[in-house]
Amino acid sequence: MTLDSAAEALDCSRQKVWRIEKGLVPVRVVDARAMCALYRVPDSMGEIVAGLAKETRARGWWHSYGDVVPSWFSLYVGLESSATALRQYDAELIPGLLQTREYASELFRRKNPTMSGKDREKLVEVRLQRQAILVRRLPTAPTLRVVLSEAVLRRTIPDHPAMVGQLRHLLDVAALPNVSLRVLPLAAGPPLASETGTFVLLDFPQAFGRASTEPTTVYLENITGALYLDKPAEVAAYEHVWSDLEALASSEAESEKMITSIIEEHHD
Repeated sequence: MTLDSAAEALDCSRQKVWRIEKGLVPVRVVDARAMCALYRVPDSMGEIVAGLAKETRARGWWHSYGDVVPSWFSLYVGLESSATALRQYDAELIPGLLQTREYASELFRRKNPTMSGKDREKLVEVRLQRQAILVRRLPTAPTLRVVLSEAVLRRTIPDHPAMVGQLRHLLDVAALPNVSLRVLPLAAGPPLASETGTFVLLDFPQAFGRASTEPTTVYLENITGALYLDKPAEVAAYEHVWSDLEALASSEAESEKMITSIIEEHHD
């Protein structure tokens, strides 16, 4: 039974079936029972599967950090860990996968001033632990291509030595073979991304030489939630924006020189 035919029979999207099979989302018992019926699973095994479905809310390492990780972001962490390629543009902040502890701590302090220090530290730990995907061996680490506005590099946090450490960390991560970091100079003028803001394009593995079972997905985050776009027209629009960013951004070598130059400015 193909993914498409299973999704049609279950009256849901192929993305939902794929995410359940990959263990990226909690499984409702009603969905588990429906899938067991469709796949003609014996009754005895169906009861076992239904019982396991009740436990899936505990799946994923990030769940161990409790309610500080919102449900809408839990889905993203699962997708991020399954992606084979990530493309991210940010006009305001250093992306989470490239942040140092000090930089992340300052952002969470400003975003959640009333949150306890203990809970804020949990958020920092989740962010830092996500970064392990860039150096993992199995499955193969995804490729990460990042374009940052020059303004991101010049927007310093109050702790200037920590900001210097953050900029140096960018150079270290950019040296990884699977990471590309390019800077969009302010002199390049406004890109098409001026209308989109920060976004991430996630590409997923192909299934036995066929097209990916999970479509390329656009992730858009805001202060209260996130959007996941995967319709062909939506993805095509963001692919076009990404192409424009790559055309305007400095090369990796030129970007490295700019970051180094900004580090030196902090010592002047």
